[in-house]
Amino acid sequence: QLQLVESGGGLVQPGGSLRLSCAASGFTLDDYVIGWFRQAPGKEREGVSCISTSGTITPYADSVKGRFTISRDNAKNTVYLQMNSLKPEDTAVYYCVADRQFSWSWAAWAFEGNYDYWGQGTQVTVSS
Repeated sequence: QLQLVESGGGLVQPGGSLRLSCAASGFTLDDYVIGWFRQAPGKEREGVSCISTSGTITPYADSVKGRFTISRDNAKNTVYLQMNSLKPEDTAVYYCVADRQFSWSWAAWAFEGNYDYWGQGTQVTVSS
């Protein structure tokens, strides 16, 4: 059974940092594009970032550019999202997603319907 499990969420003060992890079980991440989406209360889910199988393509939402960094360690079957300079508006449930990318181009990376596999989510709360 293919599963994605997120960890690393929590409560952090504005300006602080967190690192989210996405671990896969039941399959290897090597052949999958891995992404992060988030959903804040009362808002639509939005794409945060994703990373290609080679790790060389890493688009970001404008709202997190320069603050968040996505990376992957295929040997550990894990993808990370390093989040720095966190703001209250980053508060959301963060979801890890995966897809083989057979049918979409990079221009559509933030379309949630492109991803076949989703984790359960991890809560990130930025508050003083």
